[in-house]
Amino acid sequence: MPWKKYCVFALVALLTTSLLAGCGTASNTGKSEKILRYGAGAEPRTLDPRKSTGTPDSTIQAQLFEGLTALDQKENVVPAVAQSWDVSADGLTYTFHLRANAKWSNGESVTAHDFIYSWTTALSSDLASEYAYQLYYIKNGEAFNKGQAKATDLGLKALDDRTLEVTLEDPTAYFLTLLAFHTYYPVHKKTVEANPKWAADAKTIIGNGPFAITTWIHNSKIEFVKNAHYWDADKVKLSKLEFFLTDSSTTELAMFDNGQLDMGDNPPSTEFSRLKKENKLVITPYLGTYFYSFNVTAPPFDNSKVRKAFSLAVNREAIIQNITKGEQKAALSWVPFGVPDLDGTDFRQNGGNYLRDNNIETAKQLLAEAGYPSGQGLPQITLIYNTNEMHKAIAEALQEMWKKNLGVTVEIANQEWKVFIENRHKGFYQLARNGWLGDYADPMTFIDIFMSNSGNNEAQYKNPAYDKLVDLAKSTPDLSVRQKALHDAEKLLFDDAVLLPLYFYTKPAVVNPKVKGYSRSVLGTLYFKEAYIE
Repeated sequence: MPWKKYCVFALVALLTTSLLAGCGTASNTGKSEKILRYGAGAEPRTLDPRKSTGTPDSTIQAQLFEGLTALDQKENVVPAVAQSWDVSADGLTYTFHLRANAKWSNGESVTAHDFIYSWTTALSSDLASEYAYQLYYIKNGEAFNKGQAKATDLGLKALDDRTLEVTLEDPTAYFLTLLAFHTYYPVHKKTVEANPKWAADAKTIIGNGPFAITTWIHNSKIEFVKNAHYWDADKVKLSKLEFFLTDSSTTELAMFDNGQLDMGDNPPSTEFSRLKKENKLVITPYLGTYFYSFNVTAPPFDNSKVRKAFSLAVNREAIIQNITKGEQKAALSWVPFGVPDLDGTDFRQNGGNYLRDNNIETAKQLLAEAGYPSGQGLPQITLIYNTNEMHKAIAEALQEMWKKNLGVTVEIANQEWKVFIENRHKGFYQLARNGWLGDYADPMTFIDIFMSNSGNNEAQYKNPAYDKLVDLAKSTPDLSVRQKALHDAEKLLFDDAVLLPLYFYTKPAVVNPKVKGYSRSVLGTLYFKEAYIE
């Protein structure tokens, strides 16, 4: 409708009026500044890397912070703050040698003590990090997090300012990859201890990455400049980054088409055909699964047959063909394609499917067996999703499918990102949109989030048999035993109907063809360290 178009462009004008004189690059402003402008999605929940869980947050943090290791464009581990490392013969002890010129954005040196402080506080129960379990690989990490050990019991030791020794609970083949993940980034101790709200204000964020934050207008824009103290500053070509914060894909695309953005991660699928013809749509692999979470403790989804019925009554291919249109694959299981299994094979191909798409008759039968024939007697059901045109379209499509296929009426409600995340995390919902992107290229990054003690177990699922399988996969040195335990755990998720998977992600983005040198991990995070504009 005309009024909608007017509102979109009014919002674009509001977001960009103060920037029109200076936005862009040297090629289109006559200035010497080299600026890249990116649509970063919704306002980040937090920029404290120890506490964040969202991919949009991690992309912002990736410009501000850096871990001991990093991943190159082929997902290989490369040195970052650590210039080298040694690993003991038993695979339990890692000794990292830090760069002498690794510095914080205020010019102070980054030391082994910074990593010990950051990881210890991330594991502390006081911080209540949802990703604390990602540090359980460290010796006594879980025990410390649960109050059963002291900080001094952790397998962390600074041999000197430049040498960090880390001892693990068990040999972990992907530990070096994990170190590139944001939970393992260092934070600046003096800054953190001086101000509990340090991560919410550009004036108090000290990082050690390629860029430094200068401005944060909440729910509008974040600006960065090249960090002159960064150890690898010679490779940073941009002088400035501007991240625009809007969860409206329509607004983002209008800004891109209007020359106000160089990149955006949320283009409307209705525009994919045009953008492809204009050579402005880039679709890349994305190690993740778009799914819906059941709160398995909330009626009627405390009944596994109801959960199975809802999952089987969905036509995933129709959603991909008619709504997402981004070359996704229907998810009839949990772990996506592209995760290695034993002997270099693919975990998903070996595991096969656990669901059948659009299996309406079986869905009806299960709902009747649960005591709700044709949906009769079901309590009121509300599906929540975060504000976004794509999420809304998918929610409406599912709402229609459940009505048509099961006779069930489902209310849908959109919520602002921070409210939505809080409600989902605390279990204040029945059915919620969700998505999970791998933190590292191993099945465990998907499997362990449903453990009883996981901070990301938003389904509120607790099954000792599941926990036992995951613990076995984490601790056994026998790779064949590990492989079987991981596949058995995934099968149990579907026996218990813990989630409703919809599709395996790809990442469609709008990119000005002149933007070069950036990289995007299959885990979703964007890196602008070596980006430039022709």
